[in-house]
Amino acid sequence: MNIAIIPARGGSKRIPRKNIKLFYGKPMIAYSIEAAKNAGCFDRIIVSTDDDEIANVATRWGAEVPFMRPSGIADDYATTMDVMEHAVNWCVTQGGAVNNVCCLYATAPFVLPKYLLQGLRVLSDNKVQFAFSATSFAFPIQRAIRLNDEQAVSMFSPEFEQTRSQDLVEAFHDAGQFYWGKAEAYIAHKPIFADHSRAIVLPRKYVQDIDTQEDWELAEALYKALAC
Repeated sequence: MNIAIIPARGGSKRIPRKNIKLFYGKPMIAYSIEAAKNAGCFDRIIVSTDDDEIANVATRWGAEVPFMRPSGIADDYATTMDVMEHAVNWCVTQGGAVNNVCCLYATAPFVLPKYLLQGLRVLSDNKVQFAFSATSFAFPIQRAIRLNDEQAVSMFSPEFEQTRSQDLVEAFHDAGQFYWGKAEAYIAHKPIFADHSRAIVLPRKYVQDIDTQEDWELAEALYKALAC
């Protein structure tokens, strides 16, 4: 059984009600639910939330909310892995073999079904415990600089100051969209960023953090441009 778990707590601080705030005409969480449905690979699409309004929106868009998240894993200190362990254990106790689980963030309007399917294919390799979305840095991280209190500049890695950009190793970062994992890997709290994981590399145009109002406005403008 393949299951999508969409974590969506109600206590967003920087952008209030972010998970259900209208993004380009639809509640933010609707994009993740629709992508999961359109991928056609999930037996269940479950939203883990502590919030009645989020639960109602999620069910209207076609997801299940078969339980409410306990308060102990619904505050600012609960980790995604805590939420996933709880949800996976709940699914296991309901019966049926849970094999592959996808943590799909509720704030991922650019997530595409084809990349969800690619992640599942990669996870099918028995050596892989996780397959998650990633993208490349637009600028060589070896050339990163820091500023002190007086705004004086220094390099993080001064040994690369004279190295040509094309000779530097390309670096990647978590894209914050989805994390396929074996059910037992989530239950065991295995680390995601490890050699038993593989990255599904996305084009940078489909990756946008949405943590501030400025991020939100940029993401909507980018979504509009990509949709045209």
